[in-house]
Amino acid sequence: MRELAIGKNDAGQRLDRFVAKSLPLLPPALLQKYIRLKRVKVNGRGAKRDARLQAGDVLQLYINDEFFDKPKEENLFLSIFQPRLSIVYEDENLLLADKRPGLVVHADETEKVNTLINHIQAYLYQKREWSPRTENAFAPALCNRIDRNTGGIVIAAKNAETLRIINEKIRAHELEKSYLCAAVGRPRPAEGKIEGFLLKDEAKKEVAFHRRPVPGGKSAATLYKTLETRGELSLVECRLLTGRTHQIRVSMAEIGCPLLGDGKYGNGAVNRKYRETRQALYAYKLRFAFPTGAGILNYLRGREFTVESVPFKEKYFPHD
Repeated sequence: MRELAIGKNDAGQRLDRFVAKSLPLLPPALLQKYIRLKRVKVNGRGAKRDARLQAGDVLQLYINDEFFDKPKEENLFLSIFQPRLSIVYEDENLLLADKRPGLVVHADETEKVNTLINHIQAYLYQKREWSPRTENAFAPALCNRIDRNTGGIVIAAKNAETLRIINEKIRAHELEKSYLCAAVGRPRPAEGKIEGFLLKDEAKKEVAFHRRPVPGGKSAATLYKTLETRGELSLVECRLLTGRTHQIRVSMAEIGCPLLGDGKYGNGAVNRKYRETRQALYAYKLRFAFPTGAGILNYLRGREFTVESVPFKEKYFPHD
């Protein structure tokens, strides 16, 4: 419990508005709940949310210490009252989340609070599986990233050992990540491997595909397989053999079959016709191949996880 004394400059304010300004990390819905439960008292007694405060009043706040901290990037998860997650799989070590297109995984210049990692941390905090007050350094962390406009499976580690192992397995290519995409056109051949070198332009945030090595370019290899074609669109499964920025998007564009909705590498006229503004790409399947030991995660060896649905697949390639 903490106490706040009301001075003359704070007098006249509504109770809920004063507490909201004093504890900016406390979600508004949770504040209203605490007032109803009398976890916010005025002079030792419960009060209504619209009660006007007087100079000399003392508030008793039965609220977790975390909410009294100043807002920082690492504690903004506290301001999420109802975490929104689609969980593919969860155990004591990790969580697989199906990230929806449009959501950023980490804070960036456009979004600080509504991020995948904040929703995951809020979820684990509210389940009482994790509290920043009892950890010296570790916080639940993402092991892989997905672009804002791409959907699919993201791995979150609940402990430091899991984070270390998964990062090691990703570097060793012992996790198989498969994607679905809606491509414009019909890949020729229908199945194959796209190999080349990708050169990123940091200023434009674009990647160029080169068939031969170029200074600064990174090798890239993508396996693809056409699953179905309807009209001018093809449903293609891609598997990454390397993990490069925009790898599938730029590789599919290189073979003349850009992704539907891709504003950087796609066909603007086709995108406008279908009214698609996000690339039709989804990290829909993850397999823990683990040909070598995985420590505390050995139980995941050979296991495969798939998302329940892929929106553009259901839209353009429906099956009864």
